[in-house]
Amino acid sequence: MREASRTGFLDAPAALPCGPKRIRMGTDRMTLTVADAERILRDNFAPWIQDLGIVFDAVGDGQATLRVASSERLKRTGDIVCGQALMALADTAMVFAVASAAGGLVPMTTVSQNTTFLRPAGPADVSAVARVVRLGRSVVYGEITLHCGDAARPVAHATTTYMLL
Repeated sequence: MREASRTGFLDAPAALPCGPKRIRMGTDRMTLTVADAERILRDNFAPWIQDLGIVFDAVGDGQATLRVASSERLKRTGDIVCGQALMALADTAMVFAVASAAGGLVPMTTVSQNTTFLRPAGPADVSAVARVVRLGRSVVYGEITLHCGDAARPVAHATTTYMLL
């Protein structure tokens, strides 16, 4: 098993003749904790993502729940949290869902994110519940539901595709 470096990234594997090592959910690997996730966010993410004030409610087993407090800085006209902030929260939550499935932060990039806005977000805190749908050798599919305190009344739903690098 590869060891996680100080920044949370897994050390790169030696060259493999048949491609990258397959990562599987539910296999023996490092367990990602909320404290690990907080450190990874602090050490690896852009300052403007950190400025969102993300709080980790849960991380593990290919899932992550992140929350952002309602803030005037995130709202647009009409006291509504702007779509850009919701999409950034969804994307960030999915990165941590993938990291929890992989046992640590692995190099990846967002290939696509399709977000459907279902109703206005606010004035309460916004939570993003991200889940890995399929973790492949080089591609990960996921979905994220965003809500403002009532999971039965989502404000947005996103599907994502990530490429593991």
